[in-house]
Amino acid sequence: DPHGKFSIDPQFGIIRTKKQLDHEAQSVVVLTVQSQLGDSPVYSSTQVNISVTDINDNPPVFLTKSDKVTISHTQLPGTAVYIAHAEDKDSGLNGAIKYRIASKQSNAFSIDPSLGVVNLTRTVFAEKQQEYTLHIAAEDCGSPPLTSLLMLDSLAVKIVILDINDNSPSFMSSPLSYVMEDVEVGFLVHHVIAKDPDEGRNGQVTYHILSGNENKAFVLDKITGLLTTAQLLDHEVQERYSLTIVALDDGSPVLSATQVLTIIVLDVNDETPIFLKQLYEAAVHENQDPGEFVIKVEAVDRDAGLNSLLRYEILPGAGYEKFKMNSDSGELVTAASLDRETQEVFSIKGSPSRSSTAQLCLTVLDENDHSPLFAKTQYQISVAEDLEEGSAILDLSASDEDDGLNGEVMYSLIDDTYGAFAIDSVTGSIVTTKALDRETKSQYTFRAVASDCSTHFPRSTTVMTVLIQDVNDNVPKFEQSYYKASIWEGQSPKIDIIQVFATDLDSGLNGETEYSILSGNENATFLIDSVRGILATNTGLDYENTSSYRFVSSSHQLVLLASDRGTPSLNSTATVLITVLDVNDNPPVFSSPEYHVRVKESIPIGSHITEVSAKDRDAGTNAEITYTIISGNDRGHFCLDGRTGSVSLTKMLDYEDTMKFTLIIQAT
Repeated sequence: DPHGKFSIDPQFGIIRTKKQLDHEAQSVVVLTVQSQLGDSPVYSSTQVNISVTDINDNPPVFLTKSDKVTISHTQLPGTAVYIAHAEDKDSGLNGAIKYRIASKQSNAFSIDPSLGVVNLTRTVFAEKQQEYTLHIAAEDCGSPPLTSLLMLDSLAVKIVILDINDNSPSFMSSPLSYVMEDVEVGFLVHHVIAKDPDEGRNGQVTYHILSGNENKAFVLDKITGLLTTAQLLDHEVQERYSLTIVALDDGSPVLSATQVLTIIVLDVNDETPIFLKQLYEAAVHENQDPGEFVIKVEAVDRDAGLNSLLRYEILPGAGYEKFKMNSDSGELVTAASLDRETQEVFSIKGSPSRSSTAQLCLTVLDENDHSPLFAKTQYQISVAEDLEEGSAILDLSASDEDDGLNGEVMYSLIDDTYGAFAIDSVTGSIVTTKALDRETKSQYTFRAVASDCSTHFPRSTTVMTVLIQDVNDNVPKFEQSYYKASIWEGQSPKIDIIQVFATDLDSGLNGETEYSILSGNENATFLIDSVRGILATNTGLDYENTSSYRFVSSSHQLVLLASDRGTPSLNSTATVLITVLDVNDNPPVFSSPEYHVRVKESIPIGSHITEVSAKDRDAGTNAEITYTIISGNDRGHFCLDGRTGSVSLTKMLDYEDTMKFTLIIQAT
């Protein structure tokens, strides 16, 4: 007990308070108490815990007496905008605090009694009220409760609503104004007014002309909105102005509104009528009945109303009696039938009631009474057959004495051109539409037509004859690519063997064919007629020489060439196989003129003695040899095989009887 707040009865041990206790300063006191018996030096001690019970003797206290908070007017209801905080030194219920708004200017805010959170209950607008002051009281839960208001300790919270530039200016002034055209420069025409409900700079409006004032006829004061003339106005030059006015506030971002201000410039009678043209030109068909519309002339008076009403008339002049003018509308019609051949052009003057005049030049139009005519009734041209597709071969021309569309000539082809030609309908140029081939078709005949837009007059035609000139584009072609022929050997030279034919579809020199031997005629054995294609012998032929010299068989193989006489020359080839036929002009020849054979006399009958052999240079049956014994075999000792030449024994020999036999054998 350092502060001496307690005393103890030394005899009875009763502890009493000596000073006011303060729960908030010390809620528990721990005392150490000693006891001693008499004057005994021995003592004992004990610890006494004293709890100081709280009483509600402290009111809630705010740490600050006032506060300020700024919020946006875009905050939604239910948003927490402030948290009030007070402290109470008591404990338990005595220290539990409840909050309330003691005084407020509106129902825009509420407070959570336990937490002290101030919430927005509705949307607030800076335009209606820029700030609110809330007096917040704090009260404890003791008994009796203590409140901060009793202690003049409430919290004053000022809530400032921050304005956001969310309103555009709105025009209040009329979009239409009138001004006389003769007012002086600086004349007040209109007062532009726009309002912006925002506060401060967000609601400050300035004015500007966006468009419609290109000629700078008006000046707009950007602060006051006063619109005045900047130059003289002229109703006849411009009777209406449409000015696009923009009103801008000074917020961020800048918001704006636009208004189209229409300014009507009222007319003053200060203009003279004027024709739209000083010279009018018109045309009318000849031979039409009176009353035919010619043209409408028009004059204008730049004034308005009665000042702009006009009347028209024709001034006297040559031929004016043939026309009538509607004095109100300005329409001119014929008063008589016109004849182009008599008078083609009329010059008429007309005038409004004051001093302006205009001249009308009237042309009588020609009727479509002429047909197109070709320069010639027929054309004949020659073109090469190798002309490229799309090539122009002739430019036809037809003339039409009519004018304008009536004189415009269109060309076409009639009759069948077999798809080979076409004509340009405008220029008359005839062109090829496919490749030409003289060998397929050497001449085309068709008609070309010239016509105008008339449906009443006959068309003009001309006959086109196109001759296709030959180009050497076809090679001579043999009737066969391979020929066979034969000839007997031993004949005299210049004997015809075979005639070949080659055809060339071209004409003239291009189609004339010449024949020659290209190869296989090494010894000039043959010759060919260059015109007729007849192949003949140039020398005598020998079957045996031919066979033994070069060929396995007795034949000649010639390559013939057929060439045309075109430039360049074209050619083709064919092969001729000439077989030389054998003539029996060679006798058989023995391989040896004599055969010597030695045999024993004791050889048996049927034994082979020898074999003779002969050859014949001829061929076929001419070379088939037969052997016979023509002498020396009178007693029939020997037998000869006529086909093989084999000699055999048919009768026993006897040396002592005959030592030698001489047989003469013939080969046939």
